[in-house]
Amino acid sequence: MDQFSYIDLFAGIGGLRIGFDKMGGACVFSSEIDKFARETYEANFNHVPEGDITEIPAHEIPRHDVLLAGFPCQPFSLAGVSKYNSLGWEHGFNHDVKGTLFFDVARIIEHHKPKAFLLENVKNLRSHDKGRTWKVIERTLTDLGYNVHSKVIDAKLVVPQHRERVFIVGFKEDIEFSFPEIRPKYRKLKHILDKEVPDKYTLSDHLWKYLQDYKEKHRKKGNGFGFGLVNPDDTTRTLSARYHKDGSEILVHQPGKNPRRLTPRECSRLMGFPARFKIPVSDTQAYRQFGNAVVASLVVHLAKSMIEALREHEKANPPLEAGE
Repeated sequence: MDQFSYIDLFAGIGGLRIGFDKMGGACVFSSEIDKFARETYEANFNHVPEGDITEIPAHEIPRHDVLLAGFPCQPFSLAGVSKYNSLGWEHGFNHDVKGTLFFDVARIIEHHKPKAFLLENVKNLRSHDKGRTWKVIERTLTDLGYNVHSKVIDAKLVVPQHRERVFIVGFKEDIEFSFPEIRPKYRKLKHILDKEVPDKYTLSDHLWKYLQDYKEKHRKKGNGFGFGLVNPDDTTRTLSARYHKDGSEILVHQPGKNPRRLTPRECSRLMGFPARFKIPVSDTQAYRQFGNAVVASLVVHLAKSMIEALREHEKANPPLEAGE
């Protein structure tokens, strides 16, 4: 399996894609509903993603070896299950996850039966809805015929950001796989900061006072809400899609002046994107995109482990020639 194909669902700006491109993969299909994310994706990969995956039939998607998806987390309803039971209907994945975006991942896996998949989501997916969402996802993927592995990984191993995400890996064959042991790079904020930053990223006196007052109000109530002020030797909080609003979760200390937001380019580095990554959109859209993205340099490690496992399996189990 020197050559392999893959598809990129809920593609965002390509955080999952980068690692699989590095392993020699060919992206044969991508999908992303946000028009600004599609703009960034096209600028970097010369590939225009399709739109809403819920409206694309599985048979219109090309065959592929690996499926990638950073699907959004949504609640799964139990309401219909008793009804299906009373009518004597089966309630496999088609009923259990219908109406969620995970359903679209499942229907495409069922139709194309790729050799492997990599799914990514927030850490809380495991505890969502008292653990029921996680059980439905695991059972669905297992019922579709896959050996499923999962692990919560903190991206601070490779970037100066505390960002825990759950990664789910599945293989159609009984393939020996373990998540890579990633040697910490001990990256600090100073490794991703620009040397010169325009004044527009420094907080105004009004906003800085508002954030300080807000934090003090919650401190008196015994809450930990408030801004996150970081120095060059620190690791940041998790970058979120709301960073464009006030930048409060990651504010860079500036001696003698108000703190500042990260620039979009600094956010790109904080998310492990390559230096050449293009940012063709406004700052507001860039902050949203990087806050929603997957840490690209972390996925490089996962892609390597997955593709090497597939290649080792195929080497040990070569396909039969015609007539054998």
